Amino acid sequence: MTGLGRPAYDPGMPAPVPPPPLKRLPPSAWTVLVWCASTLFTLLTTVRLPGETEPGRWPAAQLYRWDGLTMTVLSTALAVYGARLLGRRPLGGLAALIVAAIGETSTLGVGELPMAQYLTVMVGLYFVAAARPRRTSAAALALAVGTLAVFIAVRLLRGWAVGMSAELAVALVTVIAWLLGHSAHQAREHARRMNERSAAQAVTAERLRIAREMHDTVAHSIGIVALQAGAAARVAATQPEAAREAMRAVEATGRETLAGLRRMLVALRAADAGEPGAGDRAAAEGAEAGVAGLDDVDRLAAATTSAGVRVEVRRLGEPRRLPPDVDLSAFRIIQESVTNVVRHSGAPSCLVTVDYGEDVLALEVTDDGRGHGTATDTGFGLAGMRERVALLHGEFSAAPRPEGGFRVAARLPVPAEAS
Repeated sequence: MTGLGRPAYDPGMPAPVPPPPLKRLPPSAWTVLVWCASTLFTLLTTVRLPGETEPGRWPAAQLYRWDGLTMTVLSTALAVYGARLLGRRPLGGLAALIVAAIGETSTLGVGELPMAQYLTVMVGLYFVAAARPRRTSAAALALAVGTLAVFIAVRLLRGWAVGMSAELAVALVTVIAWLLGHSAHQAREHARRMNERSAAQAVTAERLRIAREMHDTVAHSIGIVALQAGAAARVAATQPEAAREAMRAVEATGRETLAGLRRMLVALRAADAGEPGAGDRAAAEGAEAGVAGLDDVDRLAAATTSAGVRVEVRRLGEPRRLPPDVDLSAFRIIQESVTNVVRHSGAPSCLVTVDYGEDVLALEVTDDGRGHGTATDTGFGLAGMRERVALLHGEFSAAPRPEGGFRVAARLPVPAEAS
């Protein structure tokens, strides 16, 4: 089937939303941008800006000596390397950013690690805390704050001047950056757990829906069995051939119902065991209750046509009686596909093709609409159709057509005893 290799898009689900502008750049790019901005800010402090009587800081070796310029270049290269290393080895990348900050500070002739030079470390610490487990983020915080403590201790032991108040402010902002990142990490984990819970609830709801439909199917079959058995009992003495025919119908109906139940139970157990293709569920089906089948497709087409979207039904092969579970799932797939055409495609018509093969039932619903969807309250969509097809061990595809519009296709195997 065409379209199996392409990512399927569900017209019944919201259109993809691009990420916010601040999330379109990776953490490494933001870290490098912050380093460049802080370096530029440091250079601007050596220039008398409008409204100032003198520069905020007099130029040190960073601007007018070769060793200062060399250290600035090396520190920048180390900062870029550390930013790229954050994703693979967060502690190593943060350590590189700290060394780069110390290296650039050494050319300024100051008694502390200034806020501007340590800002890149704070940004790196935020990304580590936001993306890594708490143990790793706590080690990163200890590394960042511990470096400040060691820097102050070394200067005190050597009897050098120390900007204690400025360094305490840097330490405080560093802790705040870690807290913000840790909070973002917790929020992401909470959202992930809520999504997993919603997915689990959707799986349960869908299986309950399928179970109710199977109950209706079995109840319908048992009703037929009861009627045929009663008829056989009444004519057993006077019309033995008619009684035998009724009992053969009872046997066929019973075997068919048991086969459908067996296929359903095996598929559900496979899904519980985590077998590939068992199907993930995103929502429960909101279709009408009751036993339905391919015999109702014409009624569905007529109702949809009266609503303004012409539905053409084309049948190929020789129509025949199908197992109840296959018949019901085929109708539900066509029903949801046609519903999506009406709600989201904008197409004036669609084509429904039902192909009765020897051992497979092929379904196809195509339209020439926009080929994309909008936000909707539908609860079925591709996820539900794929779940039904997977439970019957079939094949499913859904994707925009190259010539325009959208195509949903499914192949449902038909057991040999039903062929």
